[in-house]
Amino acid sequence: MTDSHLFTSFHEKLMKLSHSPEFINEPRELKLAALTTLCAKALGIERVSVWILSHGADRMTCEYLHDKHRDPSGQDSSNHSPLVLYRNDHPNYFDSLSLARVIDATDARNDSRTSSFTENYLTPLGIHSMLDAPIYDGARPSGVLCLETLSKRVWTIPELSFVVAIADTVSLINTHEAWLESKRKLDYLTHFDSLTGLANLYSLRERLGYRISQAARMNNGEFLLLWIDLDRLKVINDGLGPDVGDQVIAETGRRLANMPIAQSDLLARIGGDEFALLIDDQGGRQRLDELIGKIQAQTCLPISINGQQLCVTASIGICRFPDDGHDAETLLRSAEAAMYYAKKHGQGQSYRFNTSIQTTARSLFALERELRDAIHQDQLSVYYQPIFSTADKSLDSAEALVRWQHPKRGMLPPIEFLEIARGAGLMYELGECVLRQVCRDIQQARQRGIELPHITVNLASEQVLNPELPDFIARTCAAFFIPPSALHFEVTEDAIQGDSRSLRKTLQRIVANGSELAIDDFGTGYSSLSRLKTLPFAKLKIDRSFIRDIPNDEDDCAITRSIIGLAKGLGLSLVAEGVESRAHEEWLERHGCQFLQGYRYSKPVPFETLIQEFIAIPAAH
Repeated sequence: MTDSHLFTSFHEKLMKLSHSPEFINEPRELKLAALTTLCAKALGIERVSVWILSHGADRMTCEYLHDKHRDPSGQDSSNHSPLVLYRNDHPNYFDSLSLARVIDATDARNDSRTSSFTENYLTPLGIHSMLDAPIYDGARPSGVLCLETLSKRVWTIPELSFVVAIADTVSLINTHEAWLESKRKLDYLTHFDSLTGLANLYSLRERLGYRISQAARMNNGEFLLLWIDLDRLKVINDGLGPDVGDQVIAETGRRLANMPIAQSDLLARIGGDEFALLIDDQGGRQRLDELIGKIQAQTCLPISINGQQLCVTASIGICRFPDDGHDAETLLRSAEAAMYYAKKHGQGQSYRFNTSIQTTARSLFALERELRDAIHQDQLSVYYQPIFSTADKSLDSAEALVRWQHPKRGMLPPIEFLEIARGAGLMYELGECVLRQVCRDIQQARQRGIELPHITVNLASEQVLNPELPDFIARTCAAFFIPPSALHFEVTEDAIQGDSRSLRKTLQRIVANGSELAIDDFGTGYSSLSRLKTLPFAKLKIDRSFIRDIPNDEDDCAITRSIIGLAKGLGLSLVAEGVESRAHEEWLERHGCQFLQGYRYSKPVPFETLIQEFIAIPAAH
């Protein structure tokens, strides 16, 4: 048979195997068994093995071995081997493997690349020839496919090509398994809290929505929502450090999870030191008081950390469906308001939401009215946080962040008023106010002869779901004589969950006008690959929660690497938020993140500070 016929025959066999539904659905061990068996039979050789290369590339461990001579009957057999090879013992082999596409050793015992195996491996097993092809995980060598024969063999071009193709198939299996594992972790982080393992606020909202819809169908289904907030945790964080505070939170979560609570539906960690408990309404004040007493008793038990006995208490707010709200957000606000009311009356207290708490809420309504006035009168401020290129640390762009200079409360960050704006239906108008201020700043800079980098503006879900948004952006840019290309826009994952035709059209029109789009806080919501492919995004921003603990947290590193790989695969550029240390910077640079943003470089600053400190001002004539 000619080489071309052999080449075609080998690859047809591999394609038939690797594309069969049975192979695709098999677990990893059976996939390796099928591939090594195919290789051994097609080439008529005795031994085929798959090896794993350590991350430090200092050793290889045999993951799977096919050796037909292990079975006296001559039938195929396979088993795991504990054999480990060390770089220090075989430096020429490891060096050759890292440099060559294949190692084709016809006389393995005398080949400089493989001769170090002779005494303890090749001679005892009767091996004369070897053919090794590297296996990859992305761009990193992660192992090797090794063929061994008991007679000398000159490897042909079709055989070399076939073996490389099988090694590449194992590489694809590795990449797919790594992607599945990263997706599993991303899905887990979407629904669960990494510190306690409990459900998170996202899961709680989902469960509340389900219970409310179920109650509507069944015409019953009363339940209680308890908001549990630990007292004095800030004192512990300030005095003993946040690590100790995290241990207190984790232990409290464990204790609450282990409590035998009748009719319990869901326990969630919904904030830094806040938990929520969803339970069926058992219809009795006494039984509720007993439950509250048990929760507070468990919470205040001493916690031993680093030889210290720490004691905390809990303030608990309670609300009831349907009396205190008919939707998830109202119930959450009611339970939180009741908790704050309890906290105001001392530590370790509980309070049930009622109309008297609504008096406390009046200040929120006043704040809402003041915010509405500030928006309508363009009184909000915009601060800018620079974003730098990894390559040369040059200023690439700046993110516009809204601030509110309240006449009595001083400068308020977004966390103090965005939820009020959202609850009052003001998010679209707030976004318009911010965009006008950004355009005004760009116009003023240009009038002074100062060329700003791209300015990135955040878009709320209320904005991107409005089909009139592209027209408003275009009109606003025209009013201030700036091109839409001067602006980039960021959209959170939650804002694109619907992926409707109208949403796609809105985003496509924004891009068609000249602006660029990024997905903000990537990894905290849920973005399917199909959605990323069909929507016109050019950039991903990795959420700061994944950056905070790298390079020390293996899960965060794995997730961040997965996001970087995903971005590269889709041709998207990448920004890391929350870069605060040299360790963050070095790790992100090493793994190919193009842009960095965070307190290591600058906190958000006023417009004039941005110009004075980060932008070259032309000399006056």
